[in-house]
Amino acid sequence: MISVNERAIVILRQMMAQAEVLGVAVQRLSNGATVIDAGVKVPGSFAAGKLFAEACLGGLGEVGFTRLSFPSPPPPSVPPPGGKLGGIEGGLWMPGVSVRVEHPAIACMAAQYAGWAVKRGKFFAMGSGPARALYAGEELFERLSYRDQSEVAVLLLEGRKLPDEEVAEYVAGKCGVDVANLMLAIAPTASLVGSVQVAARVVETGLHKLTELGFDVEQVVAGFGTCPLAPVAADDLKAIGLTNDAVLYGGQACYAVQAADEALEAIIVQIPSSASRDYGRPFYELFQAYGGDFYKIDPLLFSPAEVIINNLTSGKTYRAGKPNLELLRRLLE
Repeated sequence: MISVNERAIVILRQMMAQAEVLGVAVQRLSNGATVIDAGVKVPGSFAAGKLFAEACLGGLGEVGFTRLSFPSPPPPSVPPPGGKLGGIEGGLWMPGVSVRVEHPAIACMAAQYAGWAVKRGKFFAMGSGPARALYAGEELFERLSYRDQSEVAVLLLEGRKLPDEEVAEYVAGKCGVDVANLMLAIAPTASLVGSVQVAARVVETGLHKLTELGFDVEQVVAGFGTCPLAPVAADDLKAIGLTNDAVLYGGQACYAVQAADEALEAIIVQIPSSASRDYGRPFYELFQAYGGDFYKIDPLLFSPAEVIINNLTSGKTYRAGKPNLELLRRLLE
């Protein structure tokens, strides 16, 4: 069987072997657990972000870098009352991330999805990656058939404080592995690695939206997506805003599925972020408008700007949504 933890630990060992080049630091805790700092006390790098994101995917995907072009909309064919044609601002290009995923239900939902809130004492971070498929303590796993079986565990953390022995013991215990066989990697949202690994979730966000709509994501055979790379913000809260905006307003994802056309026709227009009641505002502003309560934001907002689905069963292709050029420009202000 596929073991996402066994595959991911190979990737993290690559990071350890190239730590100086990648701008990361490696620490062995007194209980034997390994911690990779990918942005807390070190700068990290784009290359480290690629490996971090691929480990999140359990070694079932490839992350790359690309140049994304967003053309401006065509000018109106009729002048506005009392006005003239023209004045349309040009298009936009941004650095971006591309993601190719095999076994998306396993790679994205059982591994990459940031569903494990790790809290021990004053430590808090959101956990992603293959260790989730060992613990399987989230409600999401009730909708997934996959569980990993491995003597090693890999958890990727989004946070600002390095995990200690207590955190490692807790994670290892939940995963049922010896703590010496645990590898933790951590990066803040406001870091190079943070920007890359969030952008690399563009395929995963669409899959999670599909689960919210009641679609069986185990019918998804393959996924591909691109997402703008958000600039590193001054603090983590603003970085959460920018990285989410990159996905919501610039993310584009394509899925190959085996399903009934009727099922896809019923949900396709609901998948892009534009289907949400909260669409159209920068995420940071939206977060503040809800009094800093993340859970008051419409959960249907969290999905790519544009989605394409190719049904392998019928050969039909469905498409909905589009990037929002105006809000993408604000990422660069």
